[in-house]
Amino acid sequence: EIVAFVKPSWVVFENVYNIEKFNTLPKMKKILTDAGYGLSSMVLDASRCGVPQKRRRFILVGKLKSKDGFLDSFLIEGQSAKQMTVREYLGDALHTQYYYMHPRSYNRRAVFSIDEPASTVRGINRPIPDNYKKHPADKAEIRDGVRSLTTKERSLLQTFPKNFEFIGAKTDVELAIGNAVPPVLACYVANCIKQWLKENLKKAR
Repeated sequence: EIVAFVKPSWVVFENVYNIEKFNTLPKMKKILTDAGYGLSSMVLDASRCGVPQKRRRFILVGKLKSKDGFLDSFLIEGQSAKQMTVREYLGDALHTQYYYMHPRSYNRRAVFSIDEPASTVRGINRPIPDNYKKHPADKAEIRDGVRSLTTKERSLLQTFPKNFEFIGAKTDVELAIGNAVPPVLACYVANCIKQWLKENLKKAR
């Protein structure tokens, strides 16, 4: 409603991928459409947009006086056919081949290799439980030198710059990291908009 009132030329919206199942999204789209925005929206896998993390997020981009789907081809064509791995992004900066990321439930694996994308970085960072039982899909045994990631390392998986400083209590910082839009994913969307502007400027000449 604020966007529809102020009417900036562009609007970018991000949320969890399953927002498409909720009735709030059609309401928002209608408000923006009625305000004169053309809309492009899709779920992006961050690991195909330069982020070393399997993180699926819903992205919506609106542009005043444009047609729906105006940015779709740019959002699709820029994606990599291959998922970004932790090693490709960070090299050996973690100083470990395998690491632990606390799962949403123990029905999911928790031990990952740096030669694959990380799982979604969440807003909590817990140590390895003493009674942890190996999941069939875990990449290694806990006893094989597996460790949890530090707060800083988790921020690197979210693609924050190494020199970025987080201020606040540890739990608040962990939550901020987990809730953030990965800067590299934000940059990917911004570059799609930039390419659209370049092409449309050429057409206008």
